[in-house]
Amino acid sequence: MFCDIAKIYIRSGKGGDGCVAFRREKFVAAGGPNGGDGGKGGDVVFVVDKGLNTLTEFRFIRKYCAQNGENGKGNNCSGQNGEDIIIKVPEGTVIKEEDSGKVIADMSHDNTRQ
Repeated sequence: MFCDIAKIYIRSGKGGDGCVAFRREKFVAAGGPNGGDGGKGGDVVFVVDKGLNTLTEFRFIRKYCAQNGENGKGNNCSGQNGEDIIIKVPEGTVIKEEDSGKVIADMSHDNTRQ
């Protein structure tokens, strides 16, 4: 079956929360802050695949969410970054926002990764 219009839900990853921690050692007078930053959330990336010619794959999988970043930890340990999610689309795909109809990306010609 030929499918030329698909409605999907995409969400980028949420960044991790930072950590509030304070250093406490016996022979360090003031101690000080010791918390780590949260990791960056993953991105949603569209890539043109020359082997695809329809949007049939999007009939079965309609929800695409990138991985969230991990929270920071004590001892200045930053959280791990979330992995990006790569969505393969055929050449000539136009990606629009549902509510406003605004064109987010036009995956044709030289624009092979967005």
